[in-house]
Amino acid sequence: MRKKQRNRMISFCLLAVFCLNLCGCSDMKGNSDYLTALNANDCPYEDFIVVDVFDFSANYQGIQSGWFGEVVRKKFNMELNIISPNITKGGDTLFEVRAAAGNLGDLIICKGVNGQLQDLVNAELIYNMEDELQDKNIMRYREAIENLNSSVWQEGIYAIPSEVSSNGSDVSSEGVEPVYGPYIRWDLYQELGYPEIDTLEDLLPVLKEMQERYPVAENGAKTYGFSFFKDWDDNMMNAVKQPCCMYGYDEYGVVLAKADGSDYQSIIEDDSIYVRMLNFFYEANQMGLIDPKSANQSYDQCFDKYREGQILFSPWPWLGKSAFNTISNVEKGKGFMLAPVKDLQIYSYGCYPYGNQDSIIAVGSQSADPARLVDFIDWLYSEEGIMMNGANLSGAAAGPEGLTWEMREDGPYLTDFGREALMNGGDIEVPEEYGDGTWESGTSALNYKAVVQCEKSERGFHYYYELWDSVRALDTSSLIEDWREKMNADTTMGYLQKNDMLLVAPGMLYTASVETAEQTTIRHQCKRAIQDYSWEMVFAPDRQRFEELLDEMQATVKSYGYDVILEYDMTHAKLKRQS
Repeated sequence: MRKKQRNRMISFCLLAVFCLNLCGCSDMKGNSDYLTALNANDCPYEDFIVVDVFDFSANYQGIQSGWFGEVVRKKFNMELNIISPNITKGGDTLFEVRAAAGNLGDLIICKGVNGQLQDLVNAELIYNMEDELQDKNIMRYREAIENLNSSVWQEGIYAIPSEVSSNGSDVSSEGVEPVYGPYIRWDLYQELGYPEIDTLEDLLPVLKEMQERYPVAENGAKTYGFSFFKDWDDNMMNAVKQPCCMYGYDEYGVVLAKADGSDYQSIIEDDSIYVRMLNFFYEANQMGLIDPKSANQSYDQCFDKYREGQILFSPWPWLGKSAFNTISNVEKGKGFMLAPVKDLQIYSYGCYPYGNQDSIIAVGSQSADPARLVDFIDWLYSEEGIMMNGANLSGAAAGPEGLTWEMREDGPYLTDFGREALMNGGDIEVPEEYGDGTWESGTSALNYKAVVQCEKSERGFHYYYELWDSVRALDTSSLIEDWREKMNADTTMGYLQKNDMLLVAPGMLYTASVETAEQTTIRHQCKRAIQDYSWEMVFAPDRQRFEELLDEMQATVKSYGYDVILEYDMTHAKLKRQS
């Protein structure tokens, strides 16, 4: 990475208190007092350990390094070794091999729905944390924790749900940006004279004009409208699912369910929104708009292309905006903003009063020091842990108090270092007291959200810095002002709500019946076929081959028993909405 010289060092006055805090472990019960400073010898953990983290959410594999790794080492005398099925590919196989050996890992981040948590308990792969948790701060979320574990036949607390919230289920969990949306290079759209965009399909000729106007990025690489990666493919091709969410649909297995419960679709049907988006990307590729290296790159490689200005469309604000909308680019009038597609109905996740059970965290049954890992989980749900673990380049938490932000009489503010680290690409060296490397390279690789974006801390401020008044006051660039004037709105969420373009799916709890072994086998076969055929269809050489591949995909998964899992998913998708 390039090493920016400016803003490399900040005032030691700002750092002094927090640097002392890193010299030792803080209260293991989730104490949020950032001014507590303990000597390293006071750390209650004498033996250094390496913790294997089997993490279905991670986009990185290896030892957690940098400033977050240093925090974990100083506070817990341990190191996190991330094991990511996303990176290794063949995640189901990796899970099965490790499960068969009786040891998934010391710390486990995975799904807890559809009987998966029960399966982990039955196989004795996770640890009962009940005794260790009773006096912990995390038990302020007792109702959510007990609700998740009530689905398990055995008594105990085996896992903690993610994204807990004190808000109602019909309140959008997002901040100033939705999770999904058609984000485009607004500066290039402006140059084209703001052409009308009635549907996503109408966006393709606009992106083509952008590409023709800006064929090569500043690094000399060719520009494309779209760039994908396979890391997150599951029941379907993830890149194709994303625009489905822009029309109010999200996945439940092989079903796409509308947020308001008005429609449920099998993804392989000719008239499904999924097949519509396969057609959308096929046409995009025929126009030369899709990065031909998409099938062979990781999320990180894709992110770097956005950072360099090589990609013109982003399905998520936390990709395009986070990578490219640096302070320097925005000051030049360059950046991603939501496109004015007229027929949007963007899917928004309602808050989860009982947490999101689709992503849970647990301690492995073979862990040599389960009590220490319970303490670590407790810390992840403390104010300090949420601010640090949630700090990244994706519109998240602000990081260490005293380094990236500070409390003033009227609320939290980013420091000079914080603005550079969080809003200008993260390519800034952290002071050596915080470890080695840049801010970005040291952020948490867990990719785990303890609370929702809109949640507030016990001190009354939002965990996510983009919701702070002090940060909102910084949005005064020509790029943002032009977008606001054209869209007649102050924020993306404000625009969507004002124009009735946001569909909030209530954050409901629902536990489906456990899949049979036959259903699980069929699902594995079908989702692999759907993934493979979807990629082939997007890159099909012509329309005839596209249609042939669609027919083959439908026939192949049907031969595997697709209707069995379709019936299961359709039933539970509807029951979940009714619960």
